[in-house]
Amino acid sequence: MTLKDQIKKQFSEAANTLTAFQTEENFDKIEQAILLMSKALENGNKIISCGNGGSMCDAMHFAEELSGRFRNNRKGLAAVSISDPSHISCVANDYGYDFVFSRYLEALGQPGDVLLGISTSGNSQNVILAVDKAKELGITSIVLTGKDGGKLARLADLEIRAPYSTYADRAQEIHIKVIHNLILGIEQQLGL
Repeated sequence: MTLKDQIKKQFSEAANTLTAFQTEENFDKIEQAILLMSKALENGNKIISCGNGGSMCDAMHFAEELSGRFRNNRKGLAAVSISDPSHISCVANDYGYDFVFSRYLEALGQPGDVLLGISTSGNSQNVILAVDKAKELGITSIVLTGKDGGKLARLADLEIRAPYSTYADRAQEIHIKVIHNLILGIEQQLGL
């Protein structure tokens, strides 16, 4: 296979995955997530996002687009990602990496907040423990997953799953489309 053929194949696979994701069920789930997040913000609560590796980058991107700016000028919205390296290294050192997200929720989460957990496998133990902590604290949990949804599929209040793929990059491509739709939808719901 030539390099150009490999490039074409990647774009074709991405397009097929995006097409497969576009179902009424998934659109309904995205709408439900937008409504849950918008209500939390309207009520003075916040959205806390988390994930590992590329999913942490997506969690950070989601939060900064809400607290900063997406497409148009508007007021900042209460969103934060669990990505502070001093917090993560402290908790990982003292308690273990599995607790880096749940410990943050324990410290700063409030009933009525929303957790957005991102895990392409659906089995990231630190995201699972964050969802468990969210339930304990009265925080709604929404997760973006891939593959078969993993353990998170049955634990979270709402799961949005990318179509099955062998590698994480296809799921991440779906996740970023979902994230941008969440942000746009929240802005619309809040009249911003």
